[in-house]
Amino acid sequence: MKVMLLKDVYKLGRAGDVKKVADGYGRNFLIPQGLAVLATVGALKQVDRLRTRAAAQRAALNTEMQSVAAKLADLVLVFSSKAGETGKLYGSVTTQEIAEAINAKTGLEIDKRQIECEPIRTLGEHSARVRLTIDLVPHIKVMVYREGEAPVAEQPAQAEPVVEEQAEEQAAE
Repeated sequence: MKVMLLKDVYKLGRAGDVKKVADGYGRNFLIPQGLAVLATVGALKQVDRLRTRAAAQRAALNTEMQSVAAKLADLVLVFSSKAGETGKLYGSVTTQEIAEAINAKTGLEIDKRQIECEPIRTLGEHSARVRLTIDLVPHIKVMVYREGEAPVAEQPAQAEPVVEEQAEEQAAE
């Protein structure tokens, strides 16, 4: 079935695009939700007008969400978790936990479906993407450290001054 998209659809296309989709997807989801119409001759005549209107809406939404993206771009989330000797977590850090941490830290309303990352199952530094709009996808840093230890980011900063002090003491002797 060929449909013309009326709105941007994630992982399918932008408004005004003509796409070939499965019959059930078009008939049961896209058309009832108001995301697409059948690609008839009459509908195809409106493609240019639809694309310009959608581009204007997309640009307005991007400028509005730019401040939110700036807040998220330099965000670092830190999680503590139980882990084995090899660094593998006994559970995982899920998109739900990441969304709750973002909401608590920034006061924004981010849904778990907006976060793109696999469940985190190892210690260390990971990256997650937050899909605000189709064009605006900031990356956030997720740090996972072993429960009972200091966060990984703090360990090197504390270890370096100790090494310098020891070197100065050895040089003085």
